[in-house]
Parts: sequence; C-alpha cells; structure tokens
Amino acid sequence: MISAQKIQSLVEAALPGSQVQAEDTTGTHDHFQMIVVSPAFEGKGMVERHRMIYAILGAAVGGAIHALSLKTLTPSEAEKRS
Repeated sequence: MISAQKIQSLVEAALPGSQVQAEDTTGTHDHFQMIVVSPAFEGKGMVERHRMIYAILGAAVGGAIHALSLKTLTPSEAEKRS
C-alpha cells in the first residue's frame, strides 16, 4: 500500500518547485488522482510529462498503484485555468 501523501512527497522531491495534489479516489490506497504543476514540464508534451511522473513513482505504478489519473501543467498553463 502507498498513501497519497507518500506519492506527493516523492514527486515534490524529484521535481523541486512543483505543486502536487494527490488524492486517493477510492480509499483503498491503490487508485489515485494527481495534479502536478511544475516548471520542469515547460516545452514537453503530455506523454513526456506523464512518463516523468511514472519514472518518479517507479515500480509502484502497476504494483501498489493500480490506477493513476494525471493532470500535468506548467505554471503558466495552471494560471490560465484559474
């Protein structure tokens, strides 16, 4: 099992300056929804951004994390959505 807080901490540590929101959507510690806002995403497409997150979470994806919904934004994209 993995917690939303642990996932959030892992991503924040790997992508300094990022804002991460992770939520356990079912209460079973295996289905998560994440919003990650990071300057590291500048110039990268959605697939590349998602691969960055999967690389950070490593073997947990497909193991302890059964389902992961990702929304990845640059700071300017996040600002436009506000």
